[in-house]
Amino acid sequence: MKDVIALTSNMPDSWAVVAGLFAGGPGLDVGAGHDGAVIQLRTADGRPLVSLEAPLLVHVPGEAERLLGGDVSEPPVPYWWTEVRASTAVPEAGRLAGSVAGRLTALLGGSVWPAGAATTEVVRTSVAESVAATDDDDALTVDVLTDSTAVVLADRPLLVLTAWLSAILRKVTAAGLALHIVTPPHVRLSLPLRTALAGAPNRWVVQDPECGYYDGLSGAVLHWHGGTFTPVVDEAGERSAAKAFTENAPATERQLGVAFRVTHRPDDSLVLGRALETAWTALTGAAPAGWGTAEPVNLRWSKDQLTNLARERSPEPTHLLAIGHPDRPAIATHRVTRTPDGIAEDITLTIGYGEDETPPLDAIEPLARTLVAEHGLTSMLVTLRRARRDLAVPPRFEAPPIPVSFTLGAGDVHTIGLDHARRPPVELQPVHLGPTARPALYYPLGDGTDAQAWTVLQQLSAHLAVAPAN
Repeated sequence: MKDVIALTSNMPDSWAVVAGLFAGGPGLDVGAGHDGAVIQLRTADGRPLVSLEAPLLVHVPGEAERLLGGDVSEPPVPYWWTEVRASTAVPEAGRLAGSVAGRLTALLGGSVWPAGAATTEVVRTSVAESVAATDDDDALTVDVLTDSTAVVLADRPLLVLTAWLSAILRKVTAAGLALHIVTPPHVRLSLPLRTALAGAPNRWVVQDPECGYYDGLSGAVLHWHGGTFTPVVDEAGERSAAKAFTENAPATERQLGVAFRVTHRPDDSLVLGRALETAWTALTGAAPAGWGTAEPVNLRWSKDQLTNLARERSPEPTHLLAIGHPDRPAIATHRVTRTPDGIAEDITLTIGYGEDETPPLDAIEPLARTLVAEHGLTSMLVTLRRARRDLAVPPRFEAPPIPVSFTLGAGDVHTIGLDHARRPPVELQPVHLGPTARPALYYPLGDGTDAQAWTVLQQLSAHLAVAPAN
């Protein structure tokens, strides 16, 4: 799919959408999509040419620049983000998408990304005979579909977990298929999309002039075989890594990772997101800028709205994203689930730092103390790694994170036994957090520069996993 995005100051109403869709010429029928979510220009046999996604009202400053690059012209917030996706199967579809987006901005004000894509010309295609809406929630609008794999072709500076890609991933998983996203080598992934694609059978497939294709997360050289992308193996059954993946200079920027769980008893007055806001503020000096269920993150930060959404979706889990202010790159994934003991929030917060910036490692222990005292901390692992400040994931090898500290909540310390938990078989001096009679334990592991900290953490984990006999 080729994406064109209209950023408009005013809402794309039905008349503006009709005007945009008539970029394909007169005499076409227009229908409303399922729940107003998608309208498609389609071929006579039902294949989509251009899909117009539901407009999204963005309240978070800097999202267009984060996702589309510094050359995008972002209107003042709030503005409307409308994605127009063109099929790669028809040569004229890309120009048609540009004309649809250009007509929207001509009527509503704003800008189009990519900048050169905007036109208002009529783009005729020999196969475009009708405009129709799709009301099939199970339809897979992808570039290639085989018995085992759905393939999406994508080319934008930062490929992100949009609502459309999230829906495709859900449908592919439900159908027992793999999702393979194929991109040129200059494309990067957002952290939420990288997390969603991690693990077989899904892949990020990167085009490479030397080896053809390779896996953007593992570096394995790939080829198209049997209707899917699979690793190339030599006569000895060994795999090889692409040079483009392995040959790169070590990063000088860094990322601080804070992964933690807090649990709560069910309560009508429970407000979710407080622990995330506490951690964000402690480490960046400000609360999150926005939250949402996909990228772009479009809503201003609100714990009450976040809580209401989780209540509406309960007992099903709720997956959320949060984003920071442009001057301090930060993003978090936030999962809310029902457990036998109540409500759990699983949070992974990642913050970027430049070469001349110092991650606030001295704030970690006080943060752990606050989360234990006020938010029901179950556990927390803090890591530091050499990686991009902007938090984008390149198709290159990046050094793994190195543990900085581990915190075990009071409940698990009590279950394991305080005497056992505070005497690991390594040179660690855990710090007691909370009440003396029922403390949590904070284990300092280093400053994030010595990979030996992984060995220490493994030994600690093994020790904590084996409670002493009574």
